[in-house]
Amino acid sequence: MRVLVAGAGVAGSVAAMALHKAGFEPVVFEAYERGAGLAHGVYLTVAVNGLDALRAVDAHHVVRAAGFLSEKIDFYSGTGRLLGQIPLGPTLPDGTVTHTIRRADLYGGLYDEAARRGIPIEHGKRLVGAERTGRGVRAHFADGTSADGDLLIGADGIHSAVRRAIDPDAPAPRYTGLGNTGGFTRAAQVPARPGDYAMVWGKHCFFGYTVSPDGEIWWFANPPSRTEMPRDELRRLTTDRLRDRLLDLLKADRTPGAEIVRATTADFPLTNQYDLPTVPTWHNGAMVVIGDAAHAVSPSSGQGASLAAEDAVVLAKCLRDVPGIPAALDEYERRRRPRVERIVAWAAGMNNTKRQGLVARLQRDLLLPLILKKAAGPGELAKMSWMFEHQVDWDTRVEAGVR
Repeated sequence: MRVLVAGAGVAGSVAAMALHKAGFEPVVFEAYERGAGLAHGVYLTVAVNGLDALRAVDAHHVVRAAGFLSEKIDFYSGTGRLLGQIPLGPTLPDGTVTHTIRRADLYGGLYDEAARRGIPIEHGKRLVGAERTGRGVRAHFADGTSADGDLLIGADGIHSAVRRAIDPDAPAPRYTGLGNTGGFTRAAQVPARPGDYAMVWGKHCFFGYTVSPDGEIWWFANPPSRTEMPRDELRRLTTDRLRDRLLDLLKADRTPGAEIVRATTADFPLTNQYDLPTVPTWHNGAMVVIGDAAHAVSPSSGQGASLAAEDAVVLAKCLRDVPGIPAALDEYERRRRPRVERIVAWAAGMNNTKRQGLVARLQRDLLLPLILKKAAGPGELAKMSWMFEHQVDWDTRVEAGVR
């Protein structure tokens, strides 16, 4: 089976490796000259369920080598008051915990691993359309070329062209009212243990940071905006202007946020934050979407990369074990949709706490210590285990219709 994979991010690279391991012939088509790592954010977390999915294709070493352990989140109000703390996911019996990694290191590491295994990767191939043929599918690229295959996997992100090819009426991504930015600096002092996260519900802007084992501060901010900023305007926005805007938002808080941003001299970009609660049609028998193309989740979940890796491996197993591509895609969707949509909904609720008015902020800061104290209890942590305890056993065969 010749499988065309659109996109060389987490979902695309892991899908290619899983398909290769299953005995298929994947070919990856990437719009960028190497990979999308630097174009889509600063850093992220890979939860224990994501590491498990990567382990199924022998790629978990990418995260372990370039990332660092992250075990706890401390939550603060804009006044600097500690509201509470919770674990950043469970610790597995073998000691595995959530890891933090630069996005470029994750994307680049998975890309290099796929290339090392001999998987073809073609660059400058921005997908613009696709169609079913009598023998499978034909993908069309912006450079005027096309490619034929038995199946097209859309791992092409939240603005997926494959999603539109499957269903022209598919819903567009939903703007969350927040932006995403972040960077790295060594020129500030913060009271944080390496690996732990500090999350600040500031008066005007949500801000977070962690410290790497070598002392570098990794930070992010979610500046609110009622209107979605056009892409060309985002590209024209300079770091100096963005820094001034963040400093204006953070100056009301008694936290290290403003000091960290002021100390960051390297460029840092701003992107709009989106989610994608539900996509009615995931496949048409010859094309299928995975990762953000199927179910973009708010960064609040810490699950975006992990869900993409899960999708990729589960899809490859279904194609390996279920006879016929349409039936395999049906089984993939049946196994994945309930889980991912539950996480998307949960993360959207968390994200809504980042942009609230005065009365809601006061209520939040009053109630959060009680909520977080309860959330850190054994009973509540057990209730959240469904998110982290997902496992992919590569050697267990998929039986259609059976969990």
